Amino acid sequence: MNENKALQPTSIIIFGATGDLAKRKLFPAFYNLFIEGRMPEQFNIVALGRAEKDNDDFKNYIKENLVLFSRNQVSIDTEWEKFQSHITYFRHQIDEENSYKELDEKLKTLDNDYGIRANRLFYLSIAPNFVSIISGHLKNAGLAPNPAQDRIIIEKPFGHDKSSAIELNSLLSRTFEEEQIYRIDHYLGKETVQNILAFRFGNSIFEPLWNCKYVESVQITVAEEVGVESRGGFYEGTGALKDMIQNHLLQVLCMIAMEQPASLDAGEIRDRKVDVLKSIRRIPLDRVSHYAVRGQYGKGTLNGKDLKAYREEEGVAADSNTETFAAIKFYLDNERWEGVPFYVRTGKRMKEKHSYITIQFKPLPQSTFIAGKHPLSQNKLIINIQPLMDIRLQFMTKKPGLTVELKPVEMVFDYFSCKEDTPEAYETLLLDALEGDLTLFMRSDQVEEAWDVVKNIQEYWENNPDSSFPNYAAGSNGPEQCELLLQREEHSWV
Repeated sequence: MNENKALQPTSIIIFGATGDLAKRKLFPAFYNLFIEGRMPEQFNIVALGRAEKDNDDFKNYIKENLVLFSRNQVSIDTEWEKFQSHITYFRHQIDEENSYKELDEKLKTLDNDYGIRANRLFYLSIAPNFVSIISGHLKNAGLAPNPAQDRIIIEKPFGHDKSSAIELNSLLSRTFEEEQIYRIDHYLGKETVQNILAFRFGNSIFEPLWNCKYVESVQITVAEEVGVESRGGFYEGTGALKDMIQNHLLQVLCMIAMEQPASLDAGEIRDRKVDVLKSIRRIPLDRVSHYAVRGQYGKGTLNGKDLKAYREEEGVAADSNTETFAAIKFYLDNERWEGVPFYVRTGKRMKEKHSYITIQFKPLPQSTFIAGKHPLSQNKLIINIQPLMDIRLQFMTKKPGLTVELKPVEMVFDYFSCKEDTPEAYETLLLDALEGDLTLFMRSDQVEEAWDVVKNIQEYWENNPDSSFPNYAAGSNGPEQCELLLQREEHSWV
C-alpha cells in the first residue's frame, strides 16, 4: 500500500521453495516485482528444499514455471538472466539444527556481498505443523534477532480453532515481535478488496449512506466452480467454515463495516478491524441452525460434464461430515450497523465462479413513482472481486421515450478498462512485506477474534453431523436451506 520507494538490501528465505505455492505464486510474484523495478537493488532469494538439486537445475525449474504462471510472459526471455542471478538453491532439512547453522553462514556471506547487514524475510511456505519447528530453530540459531530488519511471513491456516491460534501466537512471540509477523491472507491483496477503503472513505456521496439508516443488508459471496480436486485429505480436516469464512470473508466484512480510521497507519486500520470483529454478535450454540446453513455437494453436472460427489473424492471419508458450503447471517452490535444483516456464503462446485460484495440500500419510504407500471428496484452497490473486477452502482432512471417510465440501469467502473494487467495479490502483499507495511496482514488479536466469531458454529457442526449430506448437486447454487436464511427477512441472494 506504500508508494514506490528505495528498499534496503534483503535476503528472502523461502521454506518449501519446491512446493506448489512457491512455483505458482511466490516466484512469479517476485519476478513480476523485479521486472517492474519494485525489488531491492540488492537481494537474493534463498530457496530452501530437502532435495539434492543442482543450482542450475533449480533455476531452470523456476523458469519453466514462470512461463506457466507469470503474468509477464513477454519479458521472460529478456529479463530472466538478470533475475536468475538473484536466486540460490540451498539444501536444507527443516528439523536439523545443523542446517540452520549452515543457513546462518550463507546469510552472513550474502551480507558481506551486500556490504551491509541485510534485511531478512523468512517465508514459511510449508505445512502448519512445521511452523513451531522452524520458529524454534530460527530462535536457537539467532537468525532473526533484529525486529527492525527481520520478518516472517506465515500462510493460513493460523491455527484450527481459537485455542490453537492463541497457542501459535504465543509460540511465535518467543522468537518474533508482533511487528515482525506477517500473517498473509491473499484475499486482502486483491485489487478490488484493497479499493474498498478508498471507495468508502474517499467519496463524500457514499460514506454518509454507509450505515443502518440507509443500508438494508450486506452480502458477501465467494463461489467456486472447482471441487476439492486433489486436496481431499487436507479439506477433510478443514471445511468451508475454516477454509474461507473464518479468514477471507470475515476480513472482507471488516473492510466493509469498519469505522473510518484516523490515518492510513497500519496499526490504526488493524485496530478498526478488530473493533468490527469484537462487535459481531456471537451465535449461541442452540441458535446455530437458525443463523447458519451448511452443505456438501453430491453428484451433478456442469457445462455438460458429469461431476462426482464430495464423498467420492480422493482422500474423503465415505460418511464425511465436512461442509463444502457455508452461509451465515451475522449482526453487528454497534450504532452504525444496528439491525443490518450481513450475509456471507461460500461453496465449492457451484454453478459459476464469482466473488462479490453487494450493498443493498433501503427502499424509498415514499415515492412519486410507486404507482407506476413497474415497481422500483432498490439501489445496489456491487463490488466484483473475481473473475470480474469492477464496481457497479444500480439505480433507477427514466426510460427514453414519450412516457414517464423508470427502468434500472448500471454505472460501472471496470478495472480492466483502466489497466489490463493488474498486479497479482501476492505481488501486492510481498511488496508490502519488503517495505515493512503491515496494513494488509492480520495481527494476533484479529486472528483470535475471528476464531471466536465462528467458535460456536464450529463446535455445533463438529458435534452434530448433518444427516442430509449431500444436500446440493455439484454445479448448482447450493442447498435450498440457504435461500430460507434470507427469506425470513424478506431478502434474497443477489
